[in-house]
Amino acid sequence: MPFLSRRDFLRDSALVSAGLLGAARLNLEAAEESARAARKGDDKLRVACVGVRGQGMSHVKGYANRHGCLVTTICDVDEGVIKRAMEHVTKEQGKAPNYVKDIRKVVEDKDIDLISIATPNHWHALAAIWALQNGKHVYVEKPVSHNVSEGRRIVETARKYNKVCQTGTQIRSSKGVQEAIKFLHDGKLGKLKVARGLCYKNRPSIGKVDGPQEPPKTMDYDLWCGPAPFKKPHRKSLINGTVHYDWHWIWDYGNGDLGNQGIHQMDIARWGLGRNELCKTAFSAGGRFGYIDDGETPNTQVIVLDYGDAELIFEVRGLKSDKYRGALVGNVFHCTDGYLVVASYDSAIAYSPKGEVIQKFSGGGDHFGNFVKAVRNNKPSDLAADILEGHLSSALCHLGNISYRLGTEQTYDKTRSAFGDDKEAAETLERTQEHLKERGLTADGLKYRVGRKLTLDPKGETFIGDREADAMLTREYRKGFEVPAKV
Repeated sequence: MPFLSRRDFLRDSALVSAGLLGAARLNLEAAEESARAARKGDDKLRVACVGVRGQGMSHVKGYANRHGCLVTTICDVDEGVIKRAMEHVTKEQGKAPNYVKDIRKVVEDKDIDLISIATPNHWHALAAIWALQNGKHVYVEKPVSHNVSEGRRIVETARKYNKVCQTGTQIRSSKGVQEAIKFLHDGKLGKLKVARGLCYKNRPSIGKVDGPQEPPKTMDYDLWCGPAPFKKPHRKSLINGTVHYDWHWIWDYGNGDLGNQGIHQMDIARWGLGRNELCKTAFSAGGRFGYIDDGETPNTQVIVLDYGDAELIFEVRGLKSDKYRGALVGNVFHCTDGYLVVASYDSAIAYSPKGEVIQKFSGGGDHFGNFVKAVRNNKPSDLAADILEGHLSSALCHLGNISYRLGTEQTYDKTRSAFGDDKEAAETLERTQEHLKERGLTADGLKYRVGRKLTLDPKGETFIGDREADAMLTREYRKGFEVPAKV
């Protein structure tokens, strides 16, 4: 399926009959108004939580009898994981919510106002688009997309239907980090040279099994695959009766830790840079080191994203690692007059060039509360993390992975030379090499996958002169689960 640029989208949209579009919107608005009228003055917002294992439980807890919301529907393809969600809602609201296995029925329910999505990555875009097309406001987890073009399509859908769409990068609602980024933008540390994202998070082997397995009987596995190819699961975790979580390390469904934990820190890095478009070039190198398992994504990765007058460097380490300037999972902003470290979700510290503390920042926030407020005001501008922010930051992760996947395996010396005269990037690779040595992995025989250096048209969100890379901006979709090329 070809990538649809914003230019193409606007051109094609202009051909749509204004009368037909207006009639569709009027019908949708009439249905919504009818549902509201049936409540007889009840101003509670009805919420459906889609995907409730793991991060999805934070959604359930974020809405159930909070912020003037009622969780009326729990949706998950696996009824074996819904118990905690059902019990929590029942306890908080005094009544059990509905359980619906198929999201297609949920998005069509006229009595639902908000749909909050915490499915695996490969479902994020289609679930969000279906919900927006059916008149729902949407909160969608990070990364908002499985590939670059999906994210842009969610943005266009939200704008077309005039709906509020929040991205699940909750650090954006943190008062402490908001103040730290403002401090940075105000030039208190001088000119920003490098925005660094860190994802040093221990990820053990997921094991190795022979041959495909049967999915749990409690789940609709065909529906779980949705837009992705239908392949029987191939994971050791099925010994414990689940296909959940390890999908992060399989390309068909996940985006590695760069698009899992790392998207939070990628978002902060881009936020700190103050860039509201994609980078000029993208380059990545790394590998899956320390064990042999069924995982496909790298557990060690260096990503360099060039913005011309500044660059964004991201580091993924899945083997146990020491901190870098006080952070394991966080950000470091290198400036001419000092540096800023964001080492948690709600705090940051600004330092002088000599490492002396200049100022501390702290304070949390409520990302779900921010979303509900924006919905009640019908003002996407009230959002801490509008869908456009989510798309751009998710896309940067995808660009790094595209470079990596188009790469070839090379020795450390050749990998080092691939960074050219970029001193910051070369130093990052050297630290990565030392990290691997400390884990018992020496340069002898160790090969990195050295990615292709990709040049982009940031506004068109396509690559320049690289059809193979352009093809990876989207994917083939299964019949009935196509993410629309036009919205």
